[in-house]
Amino acid sequence: MTRAGKRAVIIGAAAAAAAVGVLAVPAQASSWSSSLSNVYNDFESRRWTDTGGSTTIKFTTCKSGGTQAVGVMLRKDTVGPDPKYTNASFTKCFDYTGATSTGNWDDHGSGNYYFVVNYGSNNYAPTSVSSLTVYY
Repeated sequence: MTRAGKRAVIIGAAAAAAAVGVLAVPAQASSWSSSLSNVYNDFESRRWTDTGGSTTIKFTTCKSGGTQAVGVMLRKDTVGPDPKYTNASFTKCFDYTGATSTGNWDDHGSGNYYFVVNYGSNNYAPTSVSSLTVYY
């Protein structure tokens, strides 16, 4: 192969690699999964460290002795009062086994985050979630 031919092959391969990188869909940086068993109002999840970006929380198969809704509030662990972000009402996860509810929160910067179940609610019945996943 001539020198010009080798150069064309190298440039073509580099262009193809660059095109694949441009077309790739970026995934969220990290996630964790768990479940909830008979948790009451103001239950706090584990903390996770986020370097920035949106947060998605997904509950699958919810059960409660009270209302067929569970409030999920994202909070940032800070010194002093922790900021409260939008409180999402998850209801679809109660519809049938395997049903899911999903909440999305915008980027609130890097830091340690957690969610609170039924923050400040008057619903005193325990809530269970067979599967939950946090994407951040």
